[in-house]
Amino acid sequence: MPPRILLCGDVLGRLNHLFKRVSSVNKSAGPFDALLCVGQFFPDSLDQLDEFIAYIEGRSQSKFPLPIYFIGDYGIGAPKVLLQASKDSANLGFKMDGLRICDNLFWLKGSGKFNLVGLSVVYLSGIKSPNAQQFGTYSQDDVDALRAIAEEPGIIDFGVTREAATSDIPAGLSDSVGSDSTISELVQEIKPRYHIVGTKGIYYAREPYSNVDAVHVTRFIGLASVGNRDKQKFIHAISPTPASTMSSTEIAMKTTNTTLSPYTFLEKSTSPRDASKRSSDDISGSQHWRYDVSQKRQKHGAENGNKLCFKFVSSGSCPRGEECYFRHDSDAREHSVRGVCFEFLNKGKCERGPDCNFKHSLQEEDDRNSSRRPGSESIRSNRSKECWFCLSSPNVESHLIISIGENYYLALAKGPLVDDHVLIIPVEHMPSTLSLSSESEDGLYRFQNSLTRFCKNQGKEVIFFEWVSVRGTHANLQAIPIPASKAAMAVKAFNLASQKLGFKFIEKKFDSISDGRKFLSTQIDGNQSLFYAEIPGGTVLLHHVEEKVKFPAQFGREVNDSIYRQGFKRASVNQVLAGLLNMADNADWRNHKHSKEEEMKIVEDFKSRFQEYDPNC
Repeated sequence: MPPRILLCGDVLGRLNHLFKRVSSVNKSAGPFDALLCVGQFFPDSLDQLDEFIAYIEGRSQSKFPLPIYFIGDYGIGAPKVLLQASKDSANLGFKMDGLRICDNLFWLKGSGKFNLVGLSVVYLSGIKSPNAQQFGTYSQDDVDALRAIAEEPGIIDFGVTREAATSDIPAGLSDSVGSDSTISELVQEIKPRYHIVGTKGIYYAREPYSNVDAVHVTRFIGLASVGNRDKQKFIHAISPTPASTMSSTEIAMKTTNTTLSPYTFLEKSTSPRDASKRSSDDISGSQHWRYDVSQKRQKHGAENGNKLCFKFVSSGSCPRGEECYFRHDSDAREHSVRGVCFEFLNKGKCERGPDCNFKHSLQEEDDRNSSRRPGSESIRSNRSKECWFCLSSPNVESHLIISIGENYYLALAKGPLVDDHVLIIPVEHMPSTLSLSSESEDGLYRFQNSLTRFCKNQGKEVIFFEWVSVRGTHANLQAIPIPASKAAMAVKAFNLASQKLGFKFIEKKFDSISDGRKFLSTQIDGNQSLFYAEIPGGTVLLHHVEEKVKFPAQFGREVNDSIYRQGFKRASVNQVLAGLLNMADNADWRNHKHSKEEEMKIVEDFKSRFQEYDPNC
């Protein structure tokens, strides 16, 4: 039987009025499983405060009649109640399914995604503010967290926000109803089956609309405030079947009143000429729409996005020329010719994963197991000519090299995550640093130890990590400095990130780097990918990745971005989520590319500071 949910607009602390209505609906059409409150939950006047606090403190004869979840975390009394709840030991940790306020009452803080009686619910709490406060407003990190969720597979059942998307406002209503362009962008990306909001005294349900690049429709429901004078509808009963249990045919069903998506011809320019041109282009060029300029990948304040032109990358030319709204990137064109996946070039990842027939690395080999087949030396020799990391390759960017040893060399990371982010790279074309001989390991230890001492002198520690893929790239061990004050948070950061992806690290402690790597070398079998991280203090984290299981190639960068920028504070869990699912700018190396001249200056600066620690000097 489908779950039965009640939806409510602004409560404004009027709990007696709300529960009288809930009791009536529950008796006539129930029982219901939960109540979602999508508007301001706390009182807007002192007159309602005593009534409200009596429920919270359990002094009222009435109790919360069913599980209630709310996002409107502002109003009179909100700071006191929510601050107390935040300090409750039961609410500590990584929680997106609601912080408990009292029996049957849960606060959906910031932004997140959780399962409600089988329904997938995404929420954004509070209202938009340029300077997000602790309660009542959402931050850019909360928005980025939802954009990260939009990248996950599956269909979202409920999208719950305080304010409406701009396109959802019915004609004839004043601006006082409240709309938010950020919500418009999020709804376009997340594509919930139901978008539910509070609309300041107005009930409004628009016709369902089709989504771009999705088969299902979205239904918008705006709810009025509890006890409003105009007697607008403030409670709504709904019983949808979870998308996760529906067939593809059921998901794709549309009603006769289904309209086009309000975002299909979304104008990116205020110029009437550009808007007209854009509409006609969208109609005739669906491939261009698919790789359109998405706001979520723009830097703040930029007029244009950074998405690639599919036509240019695939054919080498574009009929729009300079008037094209997409990026004409010759480097991307060259990578495409060499077989690199367009989706990977454009987004930094490909949803098809191992099932894709194209390369998912700018230096990736096509043959997964070439090193184990007859003639593998010849194959590796041919591949190394195209490899960015092989010193004999014409494609190697030698200006990034910092120091060369007998078996390993040190180079500046392309698009560094932070200052002094470097790579330890084997001279030999090998798929993993764990695959080399024990004699070769000495050169690696020397680089690791020298980098550790170099960073300690600057008040920092180093996290080393490597993504070892069965697809066989040229190995590189990434070395990322983090402030010493945040080193103790590193293990927790990786573990919470792994929980989000649904796995658990094997965690072991060693007395030295060499002991840890000896253990890691026993975990390589050539048939299974793995990710590992060497954490300051001797901890080694290891995860074996099963065949055909999707694993983000940028995972290590993303978690380190979280540690470096956010400190991984418990109160910043949504900020950590944004870093983790590749929505923080730093997590994508392409957002931190430098010109060749800039890279040369960075390398020379690093060399001068690293010289006294360099094991090859």
